[in-house]
Amino acid sequence: MNQQFSMPTALCLPVPDIEALIHGRTIAALPKMFIRPGQRFALYPADSSGSIKAWAKCELCQILDETKPLDILSKLTIWTPKVLKEILQKQQYLFLAYLRVYQLPQLQEISVNPNIQEKLGKFVSLPNSLTVSEANPILNDRTFAQRKHQLEKLEPPLHRELEELQSAIASLTISQPAAKQLDDDIKVFLGWSSDKLIKQPDPNLAWINDIAALGDRSIEQDDRKTNYQAGTDFENVVRDSLELLGFTIDYAHKGGAGGLDLFCSKPYPLFGECKAGRKIPNDTAVQLLNLGMLRRPDLFNQAAKLIIGPGEPTTQLQDAAKIQGMAIIKPETLQKLVKLQSNYRNSVDLFQLKEYLKAGQSDEEVEKYIDQIYIEISLRSQIITAVKELSEQDNETSKAIHPSFTVTEIRVHYNVTHNPRLNDEVVHDLLIELSSPLTGYLGRIKGSGGNSDRFYFLRDLPIN
Repeated sequence: MNQQFSMPTALCLPVPDIEALIHGRTIAALPKMFIRPGQRFALYPADSSGSIKAWAKCELCQILDETKPLDILSKLTIWTPKVLKEILQKQQYLFLAYLRVYQLPQLQEISVNPNIQEKLGKFVSLPNSLTVSEANPILNDRTFAQRKHQLEKLEPPLHRELEELQSAIASLTISQPAAKQLDDDIKVFLGWSSDKLIKQPDPNLAWINDIAALGDRSIEQDDRKTNYQAGTDFENVVRDSLELLGFTIDYAHKGGAGGLDLFCSKPYPLFGECKAGRKIPNDTAVQLLNLGMLRRPDLFNQAAKLIIGPGEPTTQLQDAAKIQGMAIIKPETLQKLVKLQSNYRNSVDLFQLKEYLKAGQSDEEVEKYIDQIYIEISLRSQIITAVKELSEQDNETSKAIHPSFTVTEIRVHYNVTHNPRLNDEVVHDLLIELSSPLTGYLGRIKGSGGNSDRFYFLRDLPIN
């Protein structure tokens, strides 16, 4: 159980500085006096919001003068060289406080201090003491130690370009979900956030859990002969599902009576028919054939063809689907695919998926593909774990801040702990993939060639 502390004071800081600390962009603050290491305090925003989001513990406080390289200090913090010089001109010294920051479980509303601007960089008394714990650190122990070491030694940032990209997209995160996801991924890669704090379920994707249920609902309403709305809802969720998988939906085809239910133009043509109800009738294949040839006769013969429905296809439909090259899958199978893609973005290769969309009932084949992807993800997770375990062992012996390992060292540890006998070439390929800036699970120190590269741990790949 985390120990609790009573906190009667707060350090007043500019709002951007507090936000940067909370989002892991920096571990430093510029108070106007020396702060004793070990001292705990809330972070009080110098505005009229009247709310506190986090508290901090001072791990170190340095007194710096103009002899320090302000350009490097600027790159490791959030202040420009100009701002740092202006502070030095006013007070001759910089008080640089290294703060270990913790999130509060909920916002703490406080009465606004009318003289708050005068208190900037100083301590203020809180109207009521806060009770806090160390349950929610912004950065884990290892990441904070790395950042602290880098700042103490004034070592230049390793990934300056990514930091600049993060700053450029920060303003887009409120209105654009894709920008927020990229922003989160970059923060984790840079060590500015932990998976525990940002990997929360996306409420906008809650519909994924309803794909199969909407199919079942269409059966219930079909029994009552009132299935039109259920059928429409089912068509809509199928379109959303295919879009999330990576298909481009042509919304000129919106289904309805006499219309083609769906047509995907990219990455390859796919014609689809959604069938609600307890049975998928005999004429479904004929409908898809006729509508597809009517709408896009130039593409239909070579396109993928998909029938999706919760009901059982009749024997006649099964035979017709096999002859016409039409795959049939249930909503449950589609839901599994979409969940996989949601949990592990871009894990579903649509061209590989096409090979598993066999003519006739294809659920079993598609499930094989899903299982294969999970096996591949599990292998990568195990490789990452091997690097992490080596790092933990190294920390216990050498206390290295940034331990890294060769391909052979990682391969040997993996083979010992997980039994499969992988060779250096396979492990090297996996390590290169996992250390790509687009994945960011491992870091890579390039060698002079061959297997001279070294790799280090950045973040876990959890298996759901």
